[in-house]
Amino acid sequence: MNSFQRKSLYAALAGVGALGVTATANAVAINPNGLGQVLIYPYYTVNADAAGNAYNSLLSVVNTTSSAKAVKVRFLEGRNSREVLDFNLFLSKFDVWTAGIIPSSSGGALVKTGDKSCTIPESKTTLQLGVNFVNFAYVGDGGGDGLDRTKEGYVEMIEMAAYTSNNCTSIVVTHVGGVPGCQGAKHPLNDNSAQTDASSAFGGLFGGMTLINVGAGTAYTEDAVALQRFNFAGSALYFNAGSVSPTLEFSGPKTSVVYDSVYWATWEGPECLNSVTGAAVACLKADAVSAVLMHNQVMNEYVLDAATKSGTDWVITFPTKRFYVANGTGTPAKLFQKNFNKTAFSCDDVIINIFDREEQTVTTPQSFSPPQPGAAPTSLCYEANVLTFNNTNVLGSKNVQSLSTGFTNGWLDIHLSSGTNLVTYHKLVNNRTAHVSGVTSGATPGTFTWQGLPVIGFAVQSFTNGTLVVGGVNVLANYGGNFAHRYSTLIN
Repeated sequence: MNSFQRKSLYAALAGVGALGVTATANAVAINPNGLGQVLIYPYYTVNADAAGNAYNSLLSVVNTTSSAKAVKVRFLEGRNSREVLDFNLFLSKFDVWTAGIIPSSSGGALVKTGDKSCTIPESKTTLQLGVNFVNFAYVGDGGGDGLDRTKEGYVEMIEMAAYTSNNCTSIVVTHVGGVPGCQGAKHPLNDNSAQTDASSAFGGLFGGMTLINVGAGTAYTEDAVALQRFNFAGSALYFNAGSVSPTLEFSGPKTSVVYDSVYWATWEGPECLNSVTGAAVACLKADAVSAVLMHNQVMNEYVLDAATKSGTDWVITFPTKRFYVANGTGTPAKLFQKNFNKTAFSCDDVIINIFDREEQTVTTPQSFSPPQPGAAPTSLCYEANVLTFNNTNVLGSKNVQSLSTGFTNGWLDIHLSSGTNLVTYHKLVNNRTAHVSGVTSGATPGTFTWQGLPVIGFAVQSFTNGTLVVGGVNVLANYGGNFAHRYSTLIN
């Protein structure tokens, strides 16, 4: 196992560069500073908590650069990661765009904004009125056809293009007196001009989301995971509104870097290997992004104090799962264990270790409830999973499994790459990976296995205090906190 540090990063990158392969400067990677070309928001919800109070999810994206941007905004439901809405957003230089995901009268969710930034389709006649999420992409997949599936999921934003200050698209989307031109009579914004004027994307976006429950008096925040150098192919990645492209499969070149001592890998052609036979197989388009999100362990805390009526939920999202898992029975070609179907959804086995705050642990293997038919006792079965502790279900999720801890407070370790059922899955094998260790100046490309699953997420904790006295009267006070997951990464 490697404990990732950056003290020798520059020397390591120099060593990789000596290989004569594509420069690491063009390789996709997670930006630990939160800026990137791609933003992945781990979770949105408009579900109601146990008391019937519904959440709203308020999101933002910030353009920190002096260039206008075209961004594909995509909302995906959490069960099988099927798209429920997307559109093209245009940010002027140094712009911020905000929107809210709220419950709709149709029984699902909708997105609405008061923001004036340009979009295609036009915001004034669509997003400012509210646009319902749709079920077209998941009807018949076995996970339920109802619009209630759109009430929780996650969000992607992919920068498709940048615009220089003197071209038509940049001028149209730039705010003058707080308002952009957008659909002005002289030069209305459209896909053709946006495509013609487009230059290569280069990043500089960051974003976040707040899961706010007004009725409960709580709010939980999350930061978007940022991928830098997602597409350095030398041209823009612009696709018209109405297209389901680009996706996380569109990274280019197909290279990725994980910062440790440094692991660099290319994911094109026959550079991938069958994890059982060792035979060369074609890489998949999503492998480069999956590799930078791979972790073999997820760790965080839980709090279940009776005195404060505390509850804890974990969000565990697999952003690239849909590129490996098909609808129907059987098994995917690699990485994930099962295809998605109505009998058992798409479950991946995990192993859990539960600890209290005094180093005690349970000796009896724990199980999630309710048990998923045909799945192991501890399995994660969705693309955006919620694991709740002792059925507290803070987020009101329907894609939820509960874990009884046996302890009041402590921490949990979820292993994604252990167990007898994972000989074939939960790994990517690559025969063109370079590893530079410490301050060595050279690197030998070879075969390495990236263990675990591509995962992001966070934990939320709720607290209630009914003992606060104000003016001689007991006042109910609710609190909440959010905590980013901790991970380990194993490449061997």
